[in-house]
Amino acid sequence: MKPAFTIKSYFPFVLIVAVITTFTSCVAAQKNAGTQEWVPLFNGKDINDWIVKIYHHEVGEDTANTFRVEDGIVKVRYDKYDKFNQQYGHLFYKKPFSYYKLKFDYRITGEWRKDAPSYTIKNSGVMFHSQDPNTILKEQDWPISVEFQLLAGLGDGKRRPTGNMCSPGTDVVFKGKVDPRHCIESTSKTYPADEWVNAELIVLGDSLVTHIINGDTVLQYSKPQIGGGVANNFDPKIKQDGKLLSEGFIALQSEGQPVDFRKIEILELEGCMDPKSKSYRSYYIKSNPAKCK
Repeated sequence: MKPAFTIKSYFPFVLIVAVITTFTSCVAAQKNAGTQEWVPLFNGKDINDWIVKIYHHEVGEDTANTFRVEDGIVKVRYDKYDKFNQQYGHLFYKKPFSYYKLKFDYRITGEWRKDAPSYTIKNSGVMFHSQDPNTILKEQDWPISVEFQLLAGLGDGKRRPTGNMCSPGTDVVFKGKVDPRHCIESTSKTYPADEWVNAELIVLGDSLVTHIINGDTVLQYSKPQIGGGVANNFDPKIKQDGKLLSEGFIALQSEGQPVDFRKIEILELEGCMDPKSKSYRSYYIKSNPAKCK
């Protein structure tokens, strides 16, 4: 006689199927959990995803073609300038970031403009935690931001480290206290001009920031915040001194010295931290449940 079907007999089967399904999903979710998903910010072809802002010009104006793409490289050049006239420029990626790793190669190269300020010789940088470029006024010289300063040696045998921190309109906590200096030197070696250098920046919101040059950690500080001087002619509503900077825009700098950038990539450290989700990644540091699938 065929046994009668009952809810009681069916329940264990459903439970087993549910357990197997959950386990299979977890295995699938864990499969790529440790794979780091670096995303290129520069596609090697154009800068359509970037926004330019140059001192004395409106947002989006680059009449002298300061930032250009050639041979898969973002090149910063001044050959079409009649005079420099303190036209400090920045090329901003189109969206802000908070928790992330940024890596790129740079090369200080070419002839420095002799009508630029002397401190800009063999000097460039990458800004981060910057204000939105659309909030930068026409006659504002520097974006309120933190700078990953990039230097090359002057050929005089003196130490000139790269990967330093500079702070236009900002402050940071260094060795346990707010450091009043505009720039804080790193412990990096001195690199000559025309040599490609790999740089990496690890930014954890408004807490810890780490500078890395050619694989070596050269500087750490914390609590980036609005404050200090150097930036001028800004909208006073933007410069709220003491406000911690938990996110901001990334920008490449032009200030009189030609420089090349390539392989600009980002690894976001904020995302889904639920191991059962396909969006889970084991390297995430900050949880964002909205990114769970």
